Amino acid sequence: MNDLVAPERLTQSWIDQRVFDLYDEYCHGRMDRRAFLERAALVAGGLAMAHALLPNYARAMTVSFTDPKIKATYVTYDSPGGTSGKMRGYLVQPVTGQPGTGKFPAVLVIHENRGLNPYLEDVARRAALAGFVALAPDGLFPIGGYPGNDDDGRTMQATLDQAKLRTDMLNSARFLKSHAASTGRLGVTGFCWGGGTTNWLAAQLGADMQAGVPFYGVAAETDSVTRIKAPLSIQLAQTDERVNATYPAYEAALKAAGVAYELHTYPGTQHGFHNNSTPRYDEAAAKLAWERTVAWFKKHLA
Repeated sequence: MNDLVAPERLTQSWIDQRVFDLYDEYCHGRMDRRAFLERAALVAGGLAMAHALLPNYARAMTVSFTDPKIKATYVTYDSPGGTSGKMRGYLVQPVTGQPGTGKFPAVLVIHENRGLNPYLEDVARRAALAGFVALAPDGLFPIGGYPGNDDDGRTMQATLDQAKLRTDMLNSARFLKSHAASTGRLGVTGFCWGGGTTNWLAAQLGADMQAGVPFYGVAAETDSVTRIKAPLSIQLAQTDERVNATYPAYEAALKAAGVAYELHTYPGTQHGFHNNSTPRYDEAAAKLAWERTVAWFKKHLA
């Protein structure tokens, strides 16, 4: 690996797995940015690889926020029992609803462990283009909102009472389900922390949630699985040992409870492969996973 290779030219295949592993530790808050860069520098060419892995949100936009086929706005709503009692989210919907109704199936989009960054807002716009009213809540809103960079966002999210943060996501789901633009059919998807929260919400909401698509998030507690009624389409990365280790027992519990589910593991992918702001992004896998997500929601939210 040549340290002089421009960061924008680096792709997943050129990055040493040891640097990916360090980045995963950094992303999950087990080391700070300085430690990540220092340890990556011990790998030949690792410093250039490390800098390339840091997110570039200019890459994340695939749907313009001014796209005429969607309408986007920020909304605030009550969140009893949450961090502050109030929440804010990014609400996006198609410009026309089902014939004669103006309503859409609803999809909650849950962020990673750093708040509502531009990538997640773009995912909400993608969901709206696919025909859903989408809400992407910002769990950091009660303490100032996503700060504009992931380092500070990760630090902020770690300071929150995690039970109250999850309550904010639960209230966001209920707000979206009952929204005037919603048909009342609710799907939930999320990424990393949001993927784990998707599994958790499936158990908390029971029959009030009609479909779930968790992306590389930890499984729910097995003793909660009997409460899950929503069919699940689980999306996992091949190289994601910590998360994947939580699934054998979860799968067994899903089968025992008779929960409809499918599980897809994408060969050659890293945790975060759907996030197109870093070289962990795998275009083919991300495209296929999103096609499966949209198809799952169309099937179960119709």
